[in-house]
Amino acid sequence: MTARSTETYLTGIKPTGEPHLGNYVGAIRPALDLAERGDSLYFIADYHALNQIDDAERLRGLSRSVAAAWLACGLDPAKSLIYRQSSVPQIFELAVVLSAVASKGMMNRAHAYKAAVERNERAGRQPDDGVNMGLFNYPILMASDILLMNADIVPVGRDQKQHVEVAAELARRFNKRYPAGFQLKTPRVHLDAKALVEIPGIDGRKMSKSYENTIPLFASPEAIKRCCMKIVTNSQRVQDSARESVVVQILSTVASDDVTSQIVSALEAGSIGWGDAKEVLSKQLIERVEPMREKYFTLMADSSDLDDVLDDGAREARRRAEETMSSLRQSIGIGRSGHDVS
Repeated sequence: MTARSTETYLTGIKPTGEPHLGNYVGAIRPALDLAERGDSLYFIADYHALNQIDDAERLRGLSRSVAAAWLACGLDPAKSLIYRQSSVPQIFELAVVLSAVASKGMMNRAHAYKAAVERNERAGRQPDDGVNMGLFNYPILMASDILLMNADIVPVGRDQKQHVEVAAELARRFNKRYPAGFQLKTPRVHLDAKALVEIPGIDGRKMSKSYENTIPLFASPEAIKRCCMKIVTNSQRVQDSARESVVVQILSTVASDDVTSQIVSALEAGSIGWGDAKEVLSKQLIERVEPMREKYFTLMADSSDLDDVLDDGAREARRRAEETMSSLRQSIGIGRSGHDVS
């Protein structure tokens, strides 16, 4: 077992859709592996989700669903902290402070904003058409999530790497502006090789809610089997395309290397076809997910202790946050000298 370090790992999860296999393989499993290495924090980024969700009940439900999914997949609240972003008001206080050291040029270069501008320009619209300040300021709020908790390491995919780099730059700018005061920790990006692998969806493109090509993580066995049977297979002979097929790529994420190799060999030998391989995939996936599925629905029940777990996490998160903000307020001249403003 890897020796635990004193470093703090922080992972944010935006509640914008039901968990699917791509989330589990590309984000949940790699992030939970890091929990064994040091102090690990996980937060439900419900305020970030406001840019995409405007239905209150849906947001509440998705926030609980995300928390239940991570706990069902193995997150142990006795060893790691899990909390709602909205339960820690100091995050938004720090975001205001960071806004004073963040340049507009830095925000202009943020990938999400640039992509929105480029889409508008291609469509012949004004550059900022449909762009709200939540999207524009997203990197600042994310930096606050990270810096407030003194995170050393933030595990992310390539598309989120820039946000950690922005957080590090804002920490450096703050520290330079207030050299004699409290110093924010500069976080590092962690790009996990397992998390960088793109999991194909049932249509062959990257598995994504936006493509509607996912395999829901906690669907019924019948629904999982239906999804597996819908996986597209190309027009090449089975023997010529087995290793690169979507079926085998997905199988390799849930089955052992031995099982995957056996299926590839059987496909290449022509002893089984795509339908047989999909049957094996659905069986392997159902077996892997069933224990997690049972725990997930137990946690989602109204009578479960899920909200208590999140509330407990929030109390500890607020305690840590207030330690940071109490020192930081003194550094920037907010509040009476020598006194907290709680």
